[in-house]
Amino acid sequence: MTKLKLLDLYCGAGGAAQGYIDAGFDVTGIDINPQPDYPGKFIQGDALAYLAAHGHEYDARHASPPCQASSTLTKGTNKGKEYLNLIPATRALLRVTGGPWVMENVQGSDLRRDLTLCGEMFGLGVIRHRYFEVEGWQAFPAPHKPHRGRVAGWRHGEWFDGPYFAVYGEGGGKGTVAQWQEAMGIHWTSNRKSIAEAIPPAYTRFIGGQLMQQIESAREIEALAS
Repeated sequence: MTKLKLLDLYCGAGGAAQGYIDAGFDVTGIDINPQPDYPGKFIQGDALAYLAAHGHEYDARHASPPCQASSTLTKGTNKGKEYLNLIPATRALLRVTGGPWVMENVQGSDLRRDLTLCGEMFGLGVIRHRYFEVEGWQAFPAPHKPHRGRVAGWRHGEWFDGPYFAVYGEGGGKGTVAQWQEAMGIHWTSNRKSIAEAIPPAYTRFIGGQLMQQIESAREIEALAS
C-alpha cells in the first residue's frame, strides 16, 4: 500500500517529521536553510513558495512557522530586533491549498489552541508547551498531567533541581547534548541549535496517528459511496 504523503513546512532538523514518520506518513520537509540531519526527504527552499506550487500534491500538510515573533523568550532577549510573523500568510495559503493541515507554534503565538501538548503528557524530560491549530479534520486532546517539579538550572544565582531540562540557549546548567537528546526523544542529530528549535517527535506521533486514521476512514467512506 502506498503511504500517505505529508508536507512538513519550515521543517528544521525534523522533530515534527520523525513523529509523522513513526505514525506511518511519507514525509517531505521544506526549509530555507540546509538540514543535513533531516530524517525524511528534504528540499531546500522557501516554504510558502513550495506550498503554493506543490501543496496540493500531498495528503496532509504540517507547518511550524518561525517562532521568534511570538516567543516570550526571544522578545525578552532580542529587544530591538524585528521578526516577521509568518503565521497569517501560512494559514491563508494552507486554506487555499485545502485538505487536512496542522500548524504548530509556541505559547504566546496567535494560533487557535485546538490542541495544546506538553512533554509531561508523554513522559519526556521537557515541559515545552506547544499550540496546534488544525483544519480539515478533528484532533482529540491528551490529558494534561500535572508537572512533577521544576526545570533544572540556575536562576538568579540559585540552583534548582527538577525532572526537566531547559532545552534552549546556553549556560544556566541547561544540560549536555546527550541529556537534551534524551529529554526530547531526538537522537538523529547532535546539533544543539537544531534540538533547541525542534518539537519532540512524540507530539506529532500522537497527532499523526489521529490524522492518518481520519484520512484513511474518509477514503474508505468515499470508496463505499462511489
